[in-house]
Amino acid sequence: MYKILVVDDEEKIREVIREYATFEGYEVVDAIDGMDAIKICKEQDFDIIVMDIMMPRLDGFSTIKEIRKTKNIPVIMLSARGEEYDKLFGFELGIDDYVVKPFSPKELMARINAVLSRTKTNDKTKKENNYVYEDMQIDMLGRVVYIDNEKIELTPKEYELLVYLVVNKNIALSREKILNEVWGYDFYGEDRTVDTHIKMLRNSLGKYRDKIVTVRGMGYKFEE
Repeated sequence: MYKILVVDDEEKIREVIREYATFEGYEVVDAIDGMDAIKICKEQDFDIIVMDIMMPRLDGFSTIKEIRKTKNIPVIMLSARGEEYDKLFGFELGIDDYVVKPFSPKELMARINAVLSRTKTNDKTKKENNYVYEDMQIDMLGRVVYIDNEKIELTPKEYELLVYLVVNKNIALSREKILNEVWGYDFYGEDRTVDTHIKMLRNSLGKYRDKIVTVRGMGYKFEE
């Protein structure tokens, strides 16, 4: 269930958004102004924030700046004004969408759903393209490995071997399967090829060398 924070000093606006969002299965939390929203965000996590701009005590733009210091939550701004300046300023702050009052609750929900869908897809892509274990990070798009924030030098085959083991973490892989998957079915080699590269890879991984575990009589696995 997605969790939404609705920030608006108008009670009727909050009630309408709550009604439609609850109907679609979302959990909704209200904040009456920017100061209230900042306090709530320190105590709870949200999947998205619907934020009014013109509010007493602290406006929506200033509120987002403060929240973004500690949390990166998608934001849809609400405003009774449709000036281009407000929209551009909001997008410069990194908001995800902008809705002008009066608005259609159905359209707002459609925009919320679109932002959440896009955000979750991006998060999934980031996770698929990056692997992090303690102080080791693999940037699979950049084909770079870092340990303690320092780039480690791997040969192309060492890198491919590490990625294959990590993608199949905690799974015992035979030498033959590793040879076929990393070197290719047309590669003419032997089990010793895998053993040699595992030894080299372990040396390169330093303090994480023991994460590559030998499965006696079979092969290897990357064990978390």
